[in-house]
Amino acid sequence: MSPRAVADQIAFRYRTTDSATGVTRATAKRIAEQLGVDETQAIHRALHDLAVKLLPQYESEDGPLTASQIRQIKKQVPQSTMRSVRSSLFDTDTE
Repeated sequence: MSPRAVADQIAFRYRTTDSATGVTRATAKRIAEQLGVDETQAIHRALHDLAVKLLPQYESEDGPLTASQIRQIKKQVPQSTMRSVRSSLFDTDTE
């Protein structure tokens, strides 16, 4: 293994009993078997699911749009004449 590959690894220890903070190797094997993958892949899938659940899935915004960005958006979105929508929810007749 290259030195970098060794540096990218961590020690992973199974728990002696299943709990909210860890699982036993037997449980990991059962999960892997259920998913049809090896234990390492099962751990990666669990971490991925946790990442999707807990971490933002988009980059944070840098603030309001610049004038240039607004112009670019307006260029790409058709700018037609104003239109109105009639609604039957409210009685607008003023008799």
